[in-house]
Amino acid sequence: MFNNKNTAVVLTDPQVEFLKPAGGGFGLTKDILEKYNTIENMIEMVKQSKEKGYKLFISPHYFYPHDHKWQFGGAGEHMMLEQQMFARKSQYEPVEEGSGADFIEELKPYLDENTIISSPHKIFGPESNDLALQLRKNGIDTVILGGMNGNLCSDSHMRELVESGFNVVVATDAIGAPGQEAMDAALTNFGFIADQVMTTEEVLEQLS
Repeated sequence: MFNNKNTAVVLTDPQVEFLKPAGGGFGLTKDILEKYNTIENMIEMVKQSKEKGYKLFISPHYFYPHDHKWQFGGAGEHMMLEQQMFARKSQYEPVEEGSGADFIEELKPYLDENTIISSPHKIFGPESNDLALQLRKNGIDTVILGGMNGNLCSDSHMRELVESGFNVVVATDAIGAPGQEAMDAALTNFGFIADQVMTTEEVLEQLS
């Protein structure tokens, strides 16, 4: 059984970009989102965990104007920058409502005092943000992971958190990916690396 003293839900990129038709990456992910009921499972996991006193941590993806001046990067990184994905106009202005960088509307009712939004990760993993620090400062050693994209940011967060000594549980149907091959790759890696792999229903049954 999980308990809310040392366990928290972590979502990677629960944003419009890959989860809603207004997002630039939705065309790649929509079939998987529908097949796995990703959004519904993600929100139900947040809802029920919140009701039982669990904290929610969000690791968002943002690109600012200065990030578009980077001099090198990988294929996925170039794609996101060239397509203005997760773009924000400034570090000093709120996220534009409904933009690819905005959180999906279904999540917003749960953004309360027990939700910790880390600084943004910049490419795929949490090495460049303060997620691990925030988890430790809140006494968390076990993470229930959901979000986007399974083969990229979710996978990278899983790996780094495992290497950093966290117990990582992946809720496999609270995660989406850009196509079935990408999803299969993610599921394979989750099975080898995560401490536990569960469905959302199984996670909810274990929330004490």
